[in-house]
Amino acid sequence: MKVSLNWLKDYVQITESPQELSALLSNLGFGTESIEQTGDDTVIDIEITSNRPDCLCHIGIAREIAAATGRELTIPKVKFEPLKKDIALMISVEILEPQLCGRYTARIIEGVKIGPSPSWMAKKLEAIGLRSVNNVVDATNYAMMETGQPPHAFDYNKIRNAKIIVRLAKKGEKLVSIDGTNCVLSPDMLVIADPSGPVAVAGVMGGLETEVSNSTINILLEDASFNPVITRKTSRNLNLPSEAAYRFGRTVDIEQIDWASQRTAQLIAQVAGGKIVEGVVDAYPGNTPNNRKVAMRFSRVKKLLGIDVSQPSVFEILRGLAFSPQKSETDKILCTIPTWRPDIAREVDLIEEVARVFGYDKVGIRQKINIEVAPVDQRQQIIGKASGFLNSCGFYETITPGFSEDKTAQLITDKTADIHLVVKNESSRTANLLRSSLVGSLLEVLARNYNAANKNIKIYEIANVFRKLENGAHTEYCSLAALCDDDFRILRGAIEGAIKTVDGQAKIVFKPADIFWAKTGAEITVNGQTIGFAGAVKDQILSSLDIKAQLVCAAEINFDMLAQLNPEQIKAKPLPKFPAISRDLSLIVGEPVQWSQIETVVLSKAPQELEDFKFVGIYRGKPIPAGKKSVTVSLCFRDDDGTLQHQTVDSWQKDIISTLTAAVGAELRQA
Repeated sequence: MKVSLNWLKDYVQITESPQELSALLSNLGFGTESIEQTGDDTVIDIEITSNRPDCLCHIGIAREIAAATGRELTIPKVKFEPLKKDIALMISVEILEPQLCGRYTARIIEGVKIGPSPSWMAKKLEAIGLRSVNNVVDATNYAMMETGQPPHAFDYNKIRNAKIIVRLAKKGEKLVSIDGTNCVLSPDMLVIADPSGPVAVAGVMGGLETEVSNSTINILLEDASFNPVITRKTSRNLNLPSEAAYRFGRTVDIEQIDWASQRTAQLIAQVAGGKIVEGVVDAYPGNTPNNRKVAMRFSRVKKLLGIDVSQPSVFEILRGLAFSPQKSETDKILCTIPTWRPDIAREVDLIEEVARVFGYDKVGIRQKINIEVAPVDQRQQIIGKASGFLNSCGFYETITPGFSEDKTAQLITDKTADIHLVVKNESSRTANLLRSSLVGSLLEVLARNYNAANKNIKIYEIANVFRKLENGAHTEYCSLAALCDDDFRILRGAIEGAIKTVDGQAKIVFKPADIFWAKTGAEITVNGQTIGFAGAVKDQILSSLDIKAQLVCAAEINFDMLAQLNPEQIKAKPLPKFPAISRDLSLIVGEPVQWSQIETVVLSKAPQELEDFKFVGIYRGKPIPAGKKSVTVSLCFRDDDGTLQHQTVDSWQKDIISTLTAAVGAELRQA
């Protein structure tokens, strides 16, 4: 925000040079973008953080300077001779959306004469980059840059039926803004309307039809408070940025609206003549005074800052910021927070204000500091091991929001409303469910990658999920989920390996199971305890998310349960002295036969010399008969006491095949 030094001097004494003032503001937390000389004035472009909307005006910056220097802040006094008329008979205001418009005030100034602004006003506006239009429009811009409250002046005679209605736009409604933009409005945009239709986009810009022109005699002055979220969205969707939208998008002080309206009316009458009609039409649905009180302990100030700030200094700083400090106990003061400071809610916020104004440069510097290195706790070690293994398998870590899109939640869980926690204050239209599974989040990431033409995706995430229990309570635990658009064996190997990094001796079993989101699913057990699920994602889910992949596999395990595993002590053993003999067998079995059946039969019949037994692959097609499949397995035999003979292994292989034939009808596929 650009501030004029000459303008600031109307509210607080300035003795510093522009560079010194810039340094002072920087120490207060307001960085300087630039310092420019404009005629006999100096303009400082200050960076205002989003939590300080009160400083988007000259009075706000002057208040900060006064607090930091101990100087007096001078607020303009509002005084005018009102025109004795009943304003309630001249204008009415109806707010149909009180959640989106917290307050709306209307004043009338009669008998104005439109013309150029006086040079003092035009020079100040032009110094900060605002073009002079006419005396009335300039007065509203001046008031906005002075108070931070954006007003708007309508031509009162062009408001039909002398009625203002604050409502959502209707589908298909249009408005030409004062800058000539043709705005096509939608039902999620707030407008100011009269009985015939919209006359302004609320908080963004007025309409061309009711703007102040050379023929304007009477002014309808608006000062209001609009919802910041809808203001930002509307301004962005209409590509209609404005100084007003910038301020409404960061909230305005709803309690100061009437004073700001009086000040604006005074400025209009001062530069354009006319009489201000007595009274105001003030539509204020909430009408609840904001008297927030926050307590602060002196001992806590020293604890957090590490320096001594005397009690008189603390009182002086808080008084300068208009916090009205009162000592309530020996070690405690109670502050009444002014309505223009929505960022102050806790004790630590007050302590930050003390530190900011007292000066961070007064915090002492030590020649040496002691750093105590704390060891990584066991949980972080496990996360590091699991993440490292997944990374080595080509999986990239993702970090996604803790909320789930309604559409995705319905695709992933069959009881969306029953198991999901919903936020009380909606943050968006569609993503207000706390996610109960990470699979949905990973699918959304996959969809975005496919939309950007990225394929061969392998991703994982370790984060908390939330579930509502049947008794109304809720549970929260850490989950690990992985996903790939590749063969299921790739995913299974990655998950098994991640588990093995925690417990190298863990017995991991994938049992066939029905999963809501999977066309083929498995239950993952570790040492006999169910820890998660895996499977191939249903085609209809991929289609709904516009993921054009032939196969997507996903798995999710309870990471908290994994972290609680108590691995046995790993014992080293010498390298084998004698060579192994490996045999790959292709077995023709019926389609219903599962790998677990084959594994059980082989392990029950195999001799103790069977060192390893693993799945290699599946083949379907010619010359395999219909209704059957070829399963290739690998057996590795080794004798610790001597070199194995092939004849011995042949007899073991023959016994295993015979047992498989009897148990599952397996046939050895001939080359």
